[in-house]
Amino acid sequence: MAHGYEAGRLNLPFTGICTFARSPYQADWRAIDADVAVLGAPFDAGTQWRAGARFGPRGVREASTLFSFGHAGAYDHEDDETYLADTRIVDLGDADIVHTDTVQSHANIRSGVAAIRAAGALPVVIGGDHSINIPCIDAFEGAAPFHILQIDAHLDFVDERHGVRNGHGNPMRRASEKSWVSGMTQVGIRNVSSTARDGYEDARARGSDILSVRQARALGPQGVADRLPQGAPVYITLDIDAFCPSIAPGTGTPSHGGFLYYDVLELLQQVAQRHEVVGIDLVEVAPDYDPTGATSILAAQVLMNLLGFVFHARHTQHG
Repeated sequence: MAHGYEAGRLNLPFTGICTFARSPYQADWRAIDADVAVLGAPFDAGTQWRAGARFGPRGVREASTLFSFGHAGAYDHEDDETYLADTRIVDLGDADIVHTDTVQSHANIRSGVAAIRAAGALPVVIGGDHSINIPCIDAFEGAAPFHILQIDAHLDFVDERHGVRNGHGNPMRRASEKSWVSGMTQVGIRNVSSTARDGYEDARARGSDILSVRQARALGPQGVADRLPQGAPVYITLDIDAFCPSIAPGTGTPSHGGFLYYDVLELLQQVAQRHEVVGIDLVEVAPDYDPTGATSILAAQVLMNLLGFVFHARHTQHG
């Protein structure tokens, strides 16, 4: 058997240029031909405390190379399934971010997501702070209504604070205003929150179902998934601070008492099996607060597994 350069370059995970899971880089957003298109949104001017999530896309891409050995898919012996064997993923690089300019930066993120949708691919956006969800949802204007599953420590339902309407405390409030967002399930919300009581009352009045970590654990992943509207398309927004900072310290607003890995993974698997997933964003990874790199690895691993679940369900259900 040929080895090394006799059989072509090895291209091991710790070599080369980092794209998400070492997928092909597609610089031309008018020529996207893939099942999944990954877009970086390195914007963190929406943060209210510790910045640094602008380096999230780089950190998650770097970590994702761990899962890019080039074999045919990813075999999971517990599920006895091979995931991602035939899923075409491309990396579009990052949306252009203009320092201090939220309006233009968000517009550029929206353009990227719109280009992905126009190509018929699944948009996967790596933030950046949670404000980047606002242009992501805006890019679905005109789409059939969908439900949002938010996994997060914070409700992010502030209407306006200090004149700010598009920071990382506002995205779910902005989403609730869209005619194409049919409702929300907000999971992991806990402890002292960035949203005041009237924000919770507003969210519930607008149809949100709010669950803490303890409530979600009492229900179990299947019980939480049961609360989503049956058959509704779902957009998933995942803030890394939903996880306990004991396993995800690399974030700007850590909150103790969060989820552990399988709490979230099993919920995502249930949702992917039951619903069409129309978009994904993962936000608030700030690698500089975690010198071990564990937070970025967690983010990459969750994304890879979620994509595996989504496309396995599509192939199983639609052939």
